[in-house]
Amino acid sequence: MDQLALLFVLLLGALISVPVGDRFGLPAPVLMTLLGIVLAVLDFVPNVDIPPELILPILLPPLLYAAVRRTSWRQFAANKRPIFLLAVALVFVTTLCVAVVAQAIVPGLPIAAAVALGALVAPPDPVAATAVAGQLGLPRRLVSILEGEGLFNDVTAIVLYHVAVAAAVSGSFTAGKAVFELVLSAVVAVVVGLALGWGANKLMDLLGDATLQIGLTVLVPYASYVLAEELHGSGVLAVLTTALFIAEYATDADDVMTRLAGHTFWDIVDTLVTGVAFGLIGLELHNAIRTASGRWGEMLGWAAAIVAVVVLVRLLWLLPATWLTKRLHAKRDIDEEIPMGWRETVIMWWSGMRGVASVALALAIPLETDSGAGFPDRDEIVFIAFGVIMATLVLQGLTLPWLVKRLGVRADSEREMEFEKTLAVRAAKAAKKRLREIENVEELPEELSEQMLRRAFEIGVRISPEMGDEERREARRRLKRARRIHGEMLSAARHEVLAARSEPGADPEIVDRVLRHLDVRSLR
Repeated sequence: MDQLALLFVLLLGALISVPVGDRFGLPAPVLMTLLGIVLAVLDFVPNVDIPPELILPILLPPLLYAAVRRTSWRQFAANKRPIFLLAVALVFVTTLCVAVVAQAIVPGLPIAAAVALGALVAPPDPVAATAVAGQLGLPRRLVSILEGEGLFNDVTAIVLYHVAVAAAVSGSFTAGKAVFELVLSAVVAVVVGLALGWGANKLMDLLGDATLQIGLTVLVPYASYVLAEELHGSGVLAVLTTALFIAEYATDADDVMTRLAGHTFWDIVDTLVTGVAFGLIGLELHNAIRTASGRWGEMLGWAAAIVAVVVLVRLLWLLPATWLTKRLHAKRDIDEEIPMGWRETVIMWWSGMRGVASVALALAIPLETDSGAGFPDRDEIVFIAFGVIMATLVLQGLTLPWLVKRLGVRADSEREMEFEKTLAVRAAKAAKKRLREIENVEELPEELSEQMLRRAFEIGVRISPEMGDEERREARRRLKRARRIHGEMLSAARHEVLAARSEPGADPEIVDRVLRHLDVRSLR
């Protein structure tokens, strides 16, 4: 088997893992990781030959863009407090705790290398969290927090990782310089993201065609990531900024074809790229196995200790953070998604799986320092990192469905149905309002109906092809008029529903579901 055949196997597995996972109640990303592990131990399967520095630029932009399309800037803004506590503060705390424990148990491990290890295992994977949690019927507020945490924690962790690796390679570290690089990275990323988002928005208007517009959405995330990295900014934050800008400002309520085709296209991309990404995690296991040759007991002990630190720190952080968020939530009239009760807090804790970003960062650790010596304890860091990834992804991923069922944590279906009903009523009222506006300037027969006119015309033509030309022209005029009025009514309904997407407390997924109903209706 060669590399190309292996890629096709992963792509096929990505498709098959979805129905298999649905049938057995297991997350598809975890199944793909297990498939990768099985392939890794087979002699005829080649080792993956992808430069580590290309893993993040190839896989992360489309995955991030696909994830951002399911949310909105308003939702991030509403959840800024829990997202900050998890995606920024918890990443720092986890990095610090892992670094302290790693330096204590691994003989001779420098502090910079220990911080690099802490940074690369600190962020829960955004793809794993959303892909796994999204299939379990969890309350939308939990999925929103997990999405926000997953999308933003990579920004913090990757910057910390680069600072720590640079210190280990150069042998020097300056706190002031590190803070400056962190701030500069964020500023550059936001500027690049906004600029490319604005440019993509203008270019979409120029392209016009749905196929070309969707093609542009494939290129823009990569361009945003690469440009930000070239300018020493955060590629992850740049992609997030670009995607949020496009989702917020580049959506035309009447652009039905682009929205429907784009939704289908990005669902396919998300499924395939996610499958390949987690398959690669399993395939890269051979690197860790080779590293531990002859030292299994010692290195497994180190990995187990770091796994315990990562898991326990998340739990010990979530308990007071959730309590604090609830207290602040109760004191202010704010619309913020927070875990309700200890059961949801436990689910959030157990959803902290590591994945693609951690693998890429572990493999991207340099082989040598500036002095020519080997990177300190690189093999040990890589093995420990893979131990954390496998333990959290496979163990937590496989047991999370059982835990959700055991604790009885389910989405508030009544609330979702009520919101969907409210949107449907608003859409109907908007359509009726537009109809009244048309009736004020045009005289319409009461019996005017697009469906009946279409059927009447089609039946008449089929029964009597020789129908008089005048009657046919009159029927066509009435049908064209009915279609125009109906189109304007649907347009008003779409604008009303789309406006709700940016309102406080609005669930973007429900808004998009109602919008798709209107889009499909527009094509009939």
